[in-house]
Amino acid sequence: MRIAAVAALPEIRLYRAHPASGLWRLTRPQGRAAEPEEEANEADEDGPEPQAPYWAYAWAGGAVLARYILDRPETVAGLRVLDLGAGSGLVGIAAAKAGASEVIASEIDRNGVAALGLNATANGVVIAVVGEDITAGPPPPVDVVAAGDLFYRQDLADRVIPFLDRCLTAGINVLIGDPGRAYLPRSRLRLLAEYQVPDVGQGAATKPSGVFSFEPEQFGGELKARRVQGDSCDAL
Repeated sequence: MRIAAVAALPEIRLYRAHPASGLWRLTRPQGRAAEPEEEANEADEDGPEPQAPYWAYAWAGGAVLARYILDRPETVAGLRVLDLGAGSGLVGIAAAKAGASEVIASEIDRNGVAALGLNATANGVVIAVVGEDITAGPPPPVDVVAAGDLFYRQDLADRVIPFLDRCLTAGINVLIGDPGRAYLPRSRLRLLAEYQVPDVGQGAATKPSGVFSFEPEQFGGELKARRVQGDSCDAL
């Protein structure tokens, strides 16, 4: 891995994938036999095959959340922040740099947990890492939850949304960063800001990605009613 500044976020450096990083070994489909050189390289590794290395890239949703937090430090300054599904830790690092009193990052991938620690150290911040899925339980004692790029699969969205609802019930502010993935709960979102940032697999090309507040369920009905009545509403 090579450490480099993140596009649109020169304040933050991350260990990133590159052509010679060997991460192809972590993306081999389940069930495909390893090539001889793969077997040699992996002979000393125990346990199940790792998940795809999403933590080795800067995703658009995390990038816009990090940019928003750095541009508006009052969003997190002096507050406790949870970076949900943290991946590389990009959003949590931004929160720590913006003056959060405490940052917790939840990440289920063992390699992601290792990357989080390296990236936090590289940026001179402290992040507490929870290496397990916390979406089935109550939210931790935080003031803000930041969720970037968690709506690309139906099963993942089905776990995350009820957890975010429990966060709202507990009085926790929820911020979502997303470029418009398939399972984004659009009726529950209020647009706060939009940025042009690169996404995974896009190279240097940028796309519009939004930062949203996650709103209570009745918000969708209120938004629909305003549109039916002809009121101006350009939030989404």
